[in-house]
Amino acid sequence: MRTALRVAALVLALGATPALGATPALGAGPNGGQTTVSDGHPVEFVATGSGVTFFLSDEAGKPVDTAGLAAKAFIQAGGRTETVTLRPAAPNRLVGDLKAPLAVGTKVVLSAKLHGHSLQARFEQR
Repeated sequence: MRTALRVAALVLALGATPALGATPALGAGPNGGQTTVSDGHPVEFVATGSGVTFFLSDEAGKPVDTAGLAAKAFIQAGGRTETVTLRPAAPNRLVGDLKAPLAVGTKVVLSAKLHGHSLQARFEQR
């Protein structure tokens, strides 16, 4: 947990782009969100007024079963960082609730343990 927090804080502080072990953002995904690739896994980020959703895929682009996965989203805006615990949702989603809608420019870092390895992906709300 502390390691994930340190990594997320470092990523946010340095403004590193786009994610640890990731390629640059790929554009809009099949669910209308931002996409990137982290450690070979496509990750799509979608924010609504009340929550965040991350869609995970395998190297071939097929949905990854998220049942039992542990994940958090670190959200930084206005000099403050909020941690959102994400919960698995079928078939390949990680979802979390927000206290308030994300403002443009808010930075979001996904940190998850995915079948034996760490997955980190960084996004910026548009």
